[in-house]
Amino acid sequence: MNQYSTGIYLVGFAAQILFSARLLVQWIKSEKVKQVLTPELFWELSLAASLLMFLYGWLRDDFAIMLGQTITYFIYIRNIQLQNRWTKLPLFIRLFLLIFPVVAIYHGFNNGQIDTIRLFHNSEIPLWLLLWGSMAQVIFTFRFVYQWLYSEKIKDSRLPFGFWLLSLIGSSMILIYAVIRLDPVLFIGQMFGFFIYIRNIILGSKKKVENERT
Repeated sequence: MNQYSTGIYLVGFAAQILFSARLLVQWIKSEKVKQVLTPELFWELSLAASLLMFLYGWLRDDFAIMLGQTITYFIYIRNIQLQNRWTKLPLFIRLFLLIFPVVAIYHGFNNGQIDTIRLFHNSEIPLWLLLWGSMAQVIFTFRFVYQWLYSEKIKDSRLPFGFWLLSLIGSSMILIYAVIRLDPVLFIGQMFGFFIYIRNIILGSKKKVENERT
């Protein structure tokens, strides 16, 4: 493995560490009160991790990864807004977070089709695998679309039961993609999340039963 490849994997692992940290924070706080909570730090870590993961996908010529992060990026920002944390960030950070993904995507598809060829004609990712990975990312990231619509309805940032169920299904598909793609970053990240997804499903189910009894 050369220094360039090592650098790419370091970016990916840094993203996964942040993704794992958000789940760890959410799980620990939820265990304390025996119900599913949505800490403010969850969304802030998500946003930072998504930025790095998008960069990792671009460096790996992996459209499936980039697609997943593009869908959820602005949902993370919206949840930070719902928790009244967005305006507390420095203005230059807010501007950077809003502009960076737009500029990156625009550049990627308006630079002589170089990135388009890299992403959609990558010899290391056959078409069927690209479609599988993209489908997995759509399902995995749709959990945040579901979460966002749910939160907008109640005007509060929450992680409902359906969020964790979609997490488990999408994560299983991404894990298969990671094994075939020989991607240690995706593999380790998804393996870590499995237990927390299942545990939140259990906590959510128990809370629902308790509410029905009362």
